[in-house]
Amino acid sequence: MDTPTANFAASFGLTIGQNGCAGVYPAMIATIIAPTVGINVFSIQYILTIIAVVTLASFGVAGVGGGSIFSTLIVLGTLNLPIAVLGVLIAIDPIVDMARTLTNVNDSILAGVITAKRGGTLDEAVFADETHVVESTL
Repeated sequence: MDTPTANFAASFGLTIGQNGCAGVYPAMIATIIAPTVGINVFSIQYILTIIAVVTLASFGVAGVGGGSIFSTLIVLGTLNLPIAVLGVLIAIDPIVDMARTLTNVNDSILAGVITAKRGGTLDEAVFADETHVVESTL
């Protein structure tokens, strides 16, 4: 993969490419909480509303430490859902954050590889070479 493609994918990944923290997590929490206040989560209106709210909320929060909590607060507040449940979720948030971060990093890498492949700049030999695997120091 060439440097411009890698820089492009990494830049978007650090700003608006935070799918786990600013997309999936707030939508999941809002969907779990909604039935407690009598909202039908399977209605088309709710699904379209949550997609729109999560998309808009994700732009300004992604890339900030603990951004998923802030994004979730924005989504819950916009949908008039109770936010008190986040007090309980914050206790286990570091564990859940590992999975969200994994999703974010994987999405950024995948975006770079797909962009390089479609742009014709992906070096297939380097991509398939298993001798360049970075080993963990853990």
